Amino acid sequence: MGVRTASRAMVERKVVIDGASPARMASPKSRHRSREWDIAASSRHSNAVVGRPAASSFDGVPDSEAAKGILAGMGRQVAFCAIRYTRASAQSRSVFAMTEPTRRAAPAQRGERPSGLVSALARTRVSTVFAILAIGPLMRLAALRYAVPPGLPSRTGCDACGAPVGLTHPWPALGPAARCGQCRARVGPPPATVELAVLAAAVLLALAGPPGGALPALIWWLGWTIPAILVDLAVHRLPDRLTLPAAAGTWLLLGVAALDADPGHWLRAVIGGAGLALFFASTAVLLGRRGFGLGDAKLALSVGALLGWYGWPVLLFGLVLTFGLSAVVSLGLLAARRANWSTHLPFGPFLLLGTMAALLLTT
Repeated sequence: MGVRTASRAMVERKVVIDGASPARMASPKSRHRSREWDIAASSRHSNAVVGRPAASSFDGVPDSEAAKGILAGMGRQVAFCAIRYTRASAQSRSVFAMTEPTRRAAPAQRGERPSGLVSALARTRVSTVFAILAIGPLMRLAALRYAVPPGLPSRTGCDACGAPVGLTHPWPALGPAARCGQCRARVGPPPATVELAVLAAAVLLALAGPPGGALPALIWWLGWTIPAILVDLAVHRLPDRLTLPAAAGTWLLLGVAALDADPGHWLRAVIGGAGLALFFASTAVLLGRRGFGLGDAKLALSVGALLGWYGWPVLLFGLVLTFGLSAVVSLGLLAARRANWSTHLPFGPFLLLGTMAALLLTT
């Protein structure tokens, strides 16, 4: 007898025992019940096999036929699960095929910048340009006024024709061209040097500027120190009207930043600035022209405060960078025969570069 015949015989036997008519098996609902009865019969058979003789019967159906019915029910269940798995796999493949073009196009979309980021970058560039245009003339005017030898009055106009130069007549003398508006002679620092210095400082502060509340103090210090360095390069002196406001504003802004931070930072900044200034001043008094100048000592008030704010190792690292840069440049000039052992080099530019390098590398 086949598997299907055995299963049907077992089901009909079950129907007769339970009092149901075989005609009810013709409906779909009855056929569904037959599958449930098959599973129930297999369960009952598995529970009854233990401790029974091999030749006994199960509800009048031989054991071999009952086993075939059980296997047929299990086969139908396996086939049903296989069909459901096949359908689910087909659906997943269709969904994957639909989403594949979108996922392939995703890397190209990632490379595009959001509109909000583009607008923020555009605003940053525009504000940077306006800041350079606003600060550049002021720095040029400061460098022009104080770039005179000691003992001479501040410069107020063009050296060639005497045309006045000031905020009331800024262009083109206080612009990137640095030319007198009447005689076209060069006025003040070389063309575009101030603007490039401001641009470099703005880019460095934006990309790798020191965090925390000391950033306003650093910006203030740069605003006064850049023209002072230009004066030092021109006439080898650092004017008090630029170094003292730089130191006073730096100490004040660091004190304001200490209100939201550890007060020990400000105390360390004060000690670092005062100690470095005393060291430079002592060399000026003891060694004369072979030591540092008093202008360097006044600039050291703000340099030591900025470096000391971030810790004693930062202060020491800044001094090492400053003296290292000075030694490298001096050896280069000696090798090129552009200077001798008695040549006096301005030390202000090395203080500026060493301080900026130490802050950008350590903070």
